[in-house]
Parts: sequence; structure tokens; C-alpha cells
Amino acid sequence: MAPERPDLRVRARDARDARTQAQARRVRRTVLRRDGMRSEVQDADGRSRWLLNFCGNDYLGLASHFKVSGALQDAAALHGAGSGGSHLVSGHHALHEALEREIADWLQLPAALLLGSGFTANLAVLQGLLGDGDACVQDRLNHASLIDAARLSGCRLRRYPHADAQGALRQLRTLPDGAALVATDGVFSMDGDVAPLRELSIVARVQQALLYVDDAHGVGVLGPDGRGSVAEARLDVAAVPLQLVTLGKALGGCGAVLTGDADLIGHLAETARPYVYTTALPPAVAGAALAAVRIARHEHWRRERLAGLVQRFRARAAKRGLDLMPSDTPIQPLRCGDNATALAMSRALDAAGYWVAAIRPPTVPEGQARLRVTLGAAHADADVDALVDAIAAARDVHAPARDSAAVPAP
Repeated sequence: MAPERPDLRVRARDARDARTQAQARRVRRTVLRRDGMRSEVQDADGRSRWLLNFCGNDYLGLASHFKVSGALQDAAALHGAGSGGSHLVSGHHALHEALEREIADWLQLPAALLLGSGFTANLAVLQGLLGDGDACVQDRLNHASLIDAARLSGCRLRRYPHADAQGALRQLRTLPDGAALVATDGVFSMDGDVAPLRELSIVARVQQALLYVDDAHGVGVLGPDGRGSVAEARLDVAAVPLQLVTLGKALGGCGAVLTGDADLIGHLAETARPYVYTTALPPAVAGAALAAVRIARHEHWRRERLAGLVQRFRARAAKRGLDLMPSDTPIQPLRCGDNATALAMSRALDAAGYWVAAIRPPTVPEGQARLRVTLGAAHADADVDALVDAIAAARDVHAPARDSAAVPAP
């Protein structure tokens, strides 16, 4: 007699209903056109309107840069729409190779490896290096891809309190056997703060663990020549043998690159399943990323402009009494507390012409829903000033009881 199994469709509907009850539904919106930092957005009801985007990751304004899009078009015309194979069979193209060399040279590291996304890159590292009996110690607020990668590797996963290097040390001391890897975001994607990398590097060295930094939101924005949070902390490849560079944030494209120790990169290139068993990125995508890297390396004014906008936003927000979380990066979270308040404020901003996402559990911990404002070098001063005023107006209507103390200006 066949067993009575749960119906997965019923389970999915029940889960959706629970998310609706908790005001935790996630709905896609379709971008029809982009014009700089403005997007024409179509909702589920078919209506569309133009919004000023303050929730994307195009920190340096390179996603629509004419040299980047031109490189994409030229490479597609010359090399076609796809790579035609995996890297270890027939899909590794000269543009892939050039991009890896350019990023390794930029970050002053021995080697680099191109993958399809940051998520798959994190899977590649943790599944490629760890297994049963090994340990992975992570910051509690790490990106979901790092958490999932550790779980899928079969290693013992331990998480320490956010940005607490001593917490990492305590966890490592409870795991004396097997290889160990400490994994952390460089810049935390929902909080905007930077990991204590120097302290973590000391912990890793003392405990004979490898320190791996996912610097998706740091490279291009922080550090000398935009080399990221690891370079800003003045750490070399001996201290941080592996780090992740995403091509989809400050560099405006898609894909990711692992960089660091040549032996580790070489091992992953031959054995990491998310790298070996998938079709390589189109050469045209690599060509666009190559153009973006060269701009990011040398046009320092973009980082200076971005840093100035961050300071401007925080200073004006402090004057309006907005409850910002501590952050000196383009990620500027505003505390709302409950889901209903975050959603109501996001909708009010939307009606005023600003696209600011409401971030709710499980992306952030329960009771810590927020608006996540992200700034880009292509935003105008007037855009930032008007956004702060619109947030304050939405706060006054939808969260009047949150009489928050003003955030000190940087």
C-alpha cells in the first residue's frame, strides 16, 4: 500500500498564506526601462510609473555606462551570445582569462577564478574545501549563501554574534578537530557595517583556520583604489587567503570572481562542483565586466562622490531625527521594527516617486524590519535631500510613536 505523503502543493499554499498573514510576502516588480537612476516599474496590476531607485546595488553607476554596454555589444557581435560549454571542456574564453587576470592584478592577489554568481562562488569555496569532520565558523548576519554553503558541505557550522571576533574565537575553541574556516561578509548587505577583519584574521591565525571574506558590497567602494574591505584593513593574502568579488554590485554586471592563494584557486578550478558542472558565463558578459573593472580601478572620483553622498544623507537624516543604523557605506538601513510599519513607509515612498525596499524577516531577524536605502554615485544631491524629506514625512504618518533620537552626523 502506497504511503500517504504530504502534498507539496498544499504545503506551498499554506506557507504562502502564512507569509500573507505575517505581511512577509515578496512580490516581484518588472523594470520596463532604465534612465540613469530612474526606473520605469510595472506592478502586478499592469500599471507602470517612473521611480527614483534607492534600493539597487549599482554603487558606481556602471550598469549603464556607455563603455561597459559598448563592450558588451562588441563582444557579443564578435563572440556570440553564449560560451558554448563549461570552463574545463570548451567554454573557457580569452575574455574570461583576461577578466581573471585584471581582477587579480587590481586586488594585488596571485590568482582569480570566474563563476556565474556570488551564491555559486560561496558554494564552490565551502563545498570545495570542507567536508565531514571539518568546521565553519560564521558571523550570525552573514549572507544566506554562506550559511547554505556550509550546511551543504556537511561540515559542522557554528555562528558567532555579529561582528564579535571573540565570539568566533570561542566557537573555534569548541571545535579542536578537523580543518576550520572562518567566513564573514566584508560589508554586511542588510546592515551596511564592515566586519572586524583585522581581529578576525588574528583569531584565524591563532586557531590555524582559513579566513574567507565575501566582499560583494566592498570591492569597488572601499579601500585604496576600490580594492575592498580587505585592502582597507591592510590585510594580505597570507591573512585572507580567499575573498569573493561580485561583478553584480559596484561593477554593474553579473557573475563573481574568487581571488587569493594560487594553490586554493587552482584546487577549486579542478574540483568545485558549482564551477566544473555548469556552462561558463557568456564571453560578452566577461567583456563588459572587464571594461567596468578598468573604470572602477581608475576613476576614483566615483568613490569620492559616493562617500560624499553617504555623508550628506546621514547628516540630513540626523537633522530630521531618522533612526538610521550605524553605517559609513552606501547601504543605509532605517529601523522600522515591525513589518507593517516598514511596508507602510515603503508604499508611501513609492507613492512619492522613490523606490526603497522594505526588508523583513527572514532576511533580517524578527522585530528588525527596516527600509534599506542604497546610494549610488549617479544620484544627485537634490535626489538625496528630497528622499530624506520624503522618509521623514512617511515616518511622521506611519510611525509617529517612534520618537527616535537623532543619529549623530558623521
